[in-house]
Amino acid sequence: MSSFLYYLGAFAIAYLGLTIFLIMLSSRVPAAGFFGLLLASYASLLVAATYGVFISILMRLVGHGRSSQWATGRFFKYLMRFTTGITFSIDDPNDYLNKTRPAIFIGNHQTELDVLMLGCIFPHHCSVTAKKSLKSMPFLGWFMSLSGTVFIDRANSTNARHAMAGASEEITRERQSVYMFPEGTRSYAKEPMLLPFKKGAFHLAVQAGVPIVPVVVANYSDVLFVPGWKFKAGNIPVKVLKPIETKGLQPSDVEDLARDTRELMLREIVAITSKARGRPVAMPAQNSGDGVVKASGAEATIS
Repeated sequence: MSSFLYYLGAFAIAYLGLTIFLIMLSSRVPAAGFFGLLLASYASLLVAATYGVFISILMRLVGHGRSSQWATGRFFKYLMRFTTGITFSIDDPNDYLNKTRPAIFIGNHQTELDVLMLGCIFPHHCSVTAKKSLKSMPFLGWFMSLSGTVFIDRANSTNARHAMAGASEEITRERQSVYMFPEGTRSYAKEPMLLPFKKGAFHLAVQAGVPIVPVVVANYSDVLFVPGWKFKAGNIPVKVLKPIETKGLQPSDVEDLARDTRELMLREIVAITSKARGRPVAMPAQNSGDGVVKASGAEATIS
């Protein structure tokens, strides 16, 4: 045991030394800063994940388990600001994040740094969604279960409504909000844009009868641009938009709802990016179609 701790300590010291060296070298070699902040981010994520396991158990014991992801996210937020100098500033003058519950929060998905964005914006009683098969996975599944993750039954591929049934009931019963990325994957875009939306978040909102709250993040390729090995400190603006009510809507309305929400979010992303950069930013050219994935079944619609 003592030898294991020795090697673990030696590895930690070497990791820390390399991280500091690369960050100090970044003024002369920009690529060194990319790898230095990458190492700092991974270390911060590991520390926050470890903290999350313990805080989830503790908060569940005192009856606040469904705020565990909020607590873990806030810890990660402050840790990342200290280790990397990166944070997200939230523009939410009407306090929609805290006053709208339960709700389906949706946002644009740019890079892995969006994990930090979630840590900065998560309100109490909010979690991510995950496929139900992860629930039994050691450690990760345990943490998800303890912290109130809303699970979706992807194995039910008959149609999206059946796949969302359990999640919809849990959201209503526990008044638990969830955050979803309707693009379904990261864009790594250098300029503001949105990938086509999958419809899972909108099916879930309509089925649960809860509002959709769009959250738009300015394009932050000036802070992190993976293809160009660019990573530096920065403050990234986020804007919370007015909730979109779904009561009275039917599954047949989901496609129009997804399309209209995507168009609204795209305009706001361009506007917030223009403001952050201090210059006009052009709207991206529209591809053919309306920006909504045309598919059926749980696998195609759950993001």
